[in-house]
Amino acid sequence: MSSVRTRIAPSPTGDPHLGTAYVALFNRCFARRRGGSFILRIEDTDRERSNEQSERRILDALRWLGLDWDEGPGRDGGKGPYRQSERAEIYSEQIRVLLEKGDAFYCFCDENRLAALRREQLRQKLRPGYDGHCLGLSAGEVSERLARGESHVVRLRVPREGECVFTDLPRGEIRIQWSQVDMPVLIKSDGLPTYHFANVVDDRLMEISHVIRGEEWISSAPKHVLLYDAFGWERPVFCHLPLLRNPDKSKLSKRKNPTSIGYYRSMGYLPEALLNYLGNMGWSMPDGEEKFSLEQMEARFELERISLGGPVFDREKLDWLNGRYLREDLDDAEFVRQFTTWAFRPELVKTITPLLRQRVSRFSQVSALGEYLLRGELDLEAENFSHQKLDPETCRHILQFSLWALESIPELNRDAVEARLRQLAQAMEHKLREFLFPLFVAISGRPVSLSVYESIETLGLDLTRARLRDAVTALGGISNKQLKKLEKEYREVLPEAARSDRPPPA
Repeated sequence: MSSVRTRIAPSPTGDPHLGTAYVALFNRCFARRRGGSFILRIEDTDRERSNEQSERRILDALRWLGLDWDEGPGRDGGKGPYRQSERAEIYSEQIRVLLEKGDAFYCFCDENRLAALRREQLRQKLRPGYDGHCLGLSAGEVSERLARGESHVVRLRVPREGECVFTDLPRGEIRIQWSQVDMPVLIKSDGLPTYHFANVVDDRLMEISHVIRGEEWISSAPKHVLLYDAFGWERPVFCHLPLLRNPDKSKLSKRKNPTSIGYYRSMGYLPEALLNYLGNMGWSMPDGEEKFSLEQMEARFELERISLGGPVFDREKLDWLNGRYLREDLDDAEFVRQFTTWAFRPELVKTITPLLRQRVSRFSQVSALGEYLLRGELDLEAENFSHQKLDPETCRHILQFSLWALESIPELNRDAVEARLRQLAQAMEHKLREFLFPLFVAISGRPVSLSVYESIETLGLDLTRARLRDAVTALGGISNKQLKKLEKEYREVLPEAARSDRPPPA
């Protein structure tokens, strides 16, 4: 591999995340700086959670930011397909190689045995992990069990002694004991590959020269290194970027900061400013200037300038930078054009028109009735939630439980929102009218407004989540200790929602 080729490989299982844009930015800048190619690959082998709607939102978010790709969906570079769900034959061919060499093995352990194994390991205060039970099966026994159609997976054989040694560009040599590495599943029981296997196979066949990703993947690197070595493939250059952090230094999460790219788009940030701000996360221009364009970053970008200190995502600093763009880069005419484009987005106007048209008798009433649908944050205080039958603590519980309940809906539409909130109200033993009161205030800023169900659908999960979180803060907030207690209560109150693909702790 002589040319530089980098990639971003998002999983289409939720909202487009700031972390995806952050990693994509650094990959794209490095590739462009070296005259190479930036590839977009969709890792959609999780059948239960992957969906086309999420993929469309990811692609749209990257395009909005200006992070277009050289190869990927819609841009064939001869290394496709670029969706893992379309590469099943490739993975089948490659797993046979490992099985024949003895570097992978069939595992027939069912969920009950694995669960019991984990419980026993935890009881003995051992590191949880697969114990190699099926490594002792003879070739004949494996063949018989496969012939009977027994459910199975394929695992990677991992040494139990010694250590894995690999180089990370910012950190230098990293050593991890093999005893700390589990024997990962490579092919699931449904025949599809896991992330670890597909990731390595795709990176090799797509000739990725530099794997630039978040530092949370350092612990998985030994599994990937082992796969490269088992195939006899040259390892790529590894570069693990520092994680984005909340102001309290915790990992950036939707609990404490809006993490969806869609939120910042809805709030009226300029894509250039958001991209510029992400560029300041863990990297800096040689001259120290904080405001720079994507082209300027590409022209000066070097991986060696990455700082390993946890970069803090500070929304106040983002506001400051976005304000500079509004004042310095837009004249009056361009300001009006971009503001109009943001405020009167066709898809938004189309959505809110049916809500307003039946409730007004003249255009001058539209702004007063629907202005909260065009705003970002609302100015709420505890007094706004005064209610004869609901105290502040109850309001906080309703708002927090509603936030988790809404996050559990696969597709946020009016009917699904109403059904889930009615279900929650009943489970919490509140009359619906009383239950909805704090939601009306949190979403619209007043106790009576347009339908709260339709308002939530119109605002979308990003803004809804932010407003509910701001409302909880206005009511005094919830401590980490209280939050853990509430999570337990929520699972008891609404267990079916708590088992969704987006559980409360995420």
